Amino acid sequence: MIVCRSSAELERLRAAGKLVGQVLAALSAHVVPGATTADIDALAERMIRAAGATPAFKGYHGYPATICASINHEVIHGIPSAARRLAEGDILSIDVGAQLDGYFGDSAITLPVGRISDEAARLLRVTDEALTRAIACARPGGRISDIGHAVQAHVEAHGFSVVREFVGHGIGQRMHEEPQVPNYGEPGRGPRLAEGMVLAIEPMVNAGKAAVKVLADGWTAVTRDGSLSAHFEHTVAITAAGPEVLTPRPGQPGSGAVVVPPQARASGGAFASRG
Repeated sequence: MIVCRSSAELERLRAAGKLVGQVLAALSAHVVPGATTADIDALAERMIRAAGATPAFKGYHGYPATICASINHEVIHGIPSAARRLAEGDILSIDVGAQLDGYFGDSAITLPVGRISDEAARLLRVTDEALTRAIACARPGGRISDIGHAVQAHVEAHGFSVVREFVGHGIGQRMHEEPQVPNYGEPGRGPRLAEGMVLAIEPMVNAGKAAVKVLADGWTAVTRDGSLSAHFEHTVAITAAGPEVLTPRPGQPGSGAVVVPPQARASGGAFASRG
């Protein structure tokens, strides 16, 4: 069942989303050569709990950490570790979820570690742009597949591949709700979008082929061909005025609870596929 949220519920979702955006912004400053993903994870947990919230991922189906930290060819669900230090030229995807007053926020970003290759920089730019175009399609009267089509069209036009095995999702009083939000497909299909729906939209894009596999830890998904992968995500409310980003990151372009303008319109977590 797809739930349309009341104005009071949206206020709570804004609060949860704002916290997640603040945490991601703070973590970004620590993505530097020599840092460990365990250190970044510990900071995220401290910030979330200090705000009176609960890490959404920790303990979810047995997941052991507060954030997902995926390096280079790791697509999603990378487990933070004290054993591996970030190196110049890496890219790091950080996925953060939090529950505050019974409502969830979920967002992800992929960041450069120092100076990165031109290909890596282009992958990050294109994936971020795909998210912007997808968000622009989250308007009343549209269809779920319009969102995924916007991602796929932009990504493939730049020679990259969209991951099929993992998708975006509805979000609210549970971290993963209906509907699923694939990042590919033909437009005009699936459930009709309505005011009050809240979606976690999350393109996962590979520099090489689309195929992925899950490692022996049961969590970390990697590209089968070893190519780089990027992941960007926002929690988005569908409103009469247009899509509203509920997980803004302070100090970054487009921060604040913004409505994406119609002219930006194109011509999931990822955990959701685990059930």
